[in-house]
Amino acid sequence: MHSSTVAARRYQRRPAQAQRVLRLAGCAIGLLPLLVAAIIVVAPVWWTVVSSLRPPAESFSLPPQWLPLHPDWNNYLDVFRKIPYGTYVLNSAVVSICVVAGQIATATLAGYAFARFSFPGKTLLFWLIMATLMIPLQATIIPVFVLISKLHLNNTLGSLILPALPTAFGTFLLRQYFMGLPNEFEEAAVIDGANQLQVFARIYLPLAVPGMAILGILTFNGTWNDFYRPLIFLTDQQTYTVPIGIVSLFGYLSTGSVSTVLAGVVLSVAIVLAIYLLGQRYLVEGLTLGGLKS
Repeated sequence: MHSSTVAARRYQRRPAQAQRVLRLAGCAIGLLPLLVAAIIVVAPVWWTVVSSLRPPAESFSLPPQWLPLHPDWNNYLDVFRKIPYGTYVLNSAVVSICVVAGQIATATLAGYAFARFSFPGKTLLFWLIMATLMIPLQATIIPVFVLISKLHLNNTLGSLILPALPTAFGTFLLRQYFMGLPNEFEEAAVIDGANQLQVFARIYLPLAVPGMAILGILTFNGTWNDFYRPLIFLTDQQTYTVPIGIVSLFGYLSTGSVSTVLAGVVLSVAIVLAIYLLGQRYLVEGLTLGGLKS
């Protein structure tokens, strides 16, 4: 009797165990594409870091080494010896910070106006601004260059800052974020005697910090890595930004050390990665809340 009871219990447990195995197999199959995607993304970055620590003569030796057996830190020192890398970092920081501040200011005001105010032609004006996202930078670079020349801003950091201050994407992002905030806050503030400027500055602006943070992170990343506009507007080496400066490490007819170039790339990416890690929480929160309402 006892043996038959134990056998029955074991038989009853088999379906549960089979279901558990099937669930684990399903999770493994679902994680497989994510693992492949992670390898595709991380492998080039890891190869860049490892190659930046290899001697120049072994930059493209086969098979590729995935661990730096004999790290050569002179490649990083060569970055500062061959080019004024500190000056390039300072120039990129000035441009990126000014563009971030300008875009946050313009996008916050425009986004709040489109989200909270009603005025004639509001919808048409908003979609005209959104339509500028469809125009590639290459199509407008000549008019912008002529305007920069008229303003005598050629070969200055201002030529990179001034045209980048308006942002259609930032306007859209902050509009969506302000639309997702409750209207009751504004109604309560107006009842207490606050005007529109006070409602914006004291209530909605602090609540929009995550949205402004995501705009700042994305703008900083895009401006820091911008190569096309500095290539067009800058000619003096003292005004170069980091992407243009790294290109000069290739030397005449690309005779420079590949390992040194990759070391410069790693230094540049490390700064952007640090900014991203500092604002990662705001990035996720802003992306989530900004898309809740249209």
